[in-house]
Amino acid sequence: MRKPLTPILSAGLDRRHVLAGLGAGLIATPRAFAGPSLEPIGQLLAQAQQDGRVRGLHVLLISQRGKLVFEHYGQGDDEAEGRAPLGTVVFGPDVPHDLRSVSKSVVGLAYGIARAAGKVPPPEAKLYEQFPEYPDLASQPGRDRLTVHHALSMTLGLDWDELVIPYGDPRNAETAMEAAPDRYRFILERPMVGDPGAKWTYCGGATALLGRLIAKGTGEPLLAYCRRVLFDPMGFGPVDWARGEDGEYRAASGLRLLPRDLLKIGELVRAGGLWNSDPIVPPDWLKRSLTPATTLADGRRYGYHWYFGASAPAESQRLERWVGGIGWGGQRLYVFPALDLVVAQHCGNYHKPGAEQRRINDAILSEIVLPGVV
Repeated sequence: MRKPLTPILSAGLDRRHVLAGLGAGLIATPRAFAGPSLEPIGQLLAQAQQDGRVRGLHVLLISQRGKLVFEHYGQGDDEAEGRAPLGTVVFGPDVPHDLRSVSKSVVGLAYGIARAAGKVPPPEAKLYEQFPEYPDLASQPGRDRLTVHHALSMTLGLDWDELVIPYGDPRNAETAMEAAPDRYRFILERPMVGDPGAKWTYCGGATALLGRLIAKGTGEPLLAYCRRVLFDPMGFGPVDWARGEDGEYRAASGLRLLPRDLLKIGELVRAGGLWNSDPIVPPDWLKRSLTPATTLADGRRYGYHWYFGASAPAESQRLERWVGGIGWGGQRLYVFPALDLVVAQHCGNYHKPGAEQRRINDAILSEIVLPGVV
């Protein structure tokens, strides 16, 4: 039987200790609310869609203090990773949606669960030592400096471009990885262009390596392991994870969940790794994951496969800080610790330029969600 959405926090765990790693000024004692109606969110959303400021929105879910308080489903053209276009889809609670790169954040949680069980190496472990099948790569100068930490924080220092060159272009690193006869060799043989840890570079290959370490260490395929330790204990519905032509799971972008189950992932983070009082993600791993490890060029920060940012309600100077997962096309998962708020969003803007996607995503937060809550 599927468990309800609302998690019950254990009295024995102060989640503020777990979330303290969100950085100075990011975590705060949740503010008291008088229980305002969230009806204005629906009105703001309808107006934004009518004005053309928000396009391609498939799903918007909001929970506050562990309760689902707003739920919107639309319709539109959709796609599934690695498959033919799905055409026009009418979305609802029982219609799965791609997470795209929000999958990375889920892999980060799964790695922590496997680490607590002693199945995968610690962040300090040498990266190439975990792949003894490539001794020729491990012996190359400088590669001994790379650790699992650099994969978790995407600071490998390897030559990797999947943001400037469009997906589908054979020069795009992730596209080339999917076409390679051995995706793991392809990742590990990329030229070193910087010092490990010095610079953040968006890298789906880093997540692929983590997925491989989970599968090797646990002896289970990535999806089967995540089902057993993460999805099933939280009462998830149907789950799918796309595979490449080589049969390997697309760890960085292939996860497909029901919308409410994505919201549950955010609730799990909000609750310090607990679900209905049951420990799912070890608190010490969550704390480490939610400690910024590097800074992006735009000023946001990044931990272990989670982003840190801030958004302000329209016409307000107050920044509301969040930790979240970000996926191409408008897939978003935000946790606002000070507001006790979780937001799950799906869009079908896969073919819109990145700048337009950011404008739409920013409008959903600053013009619709936050004004209706704060």
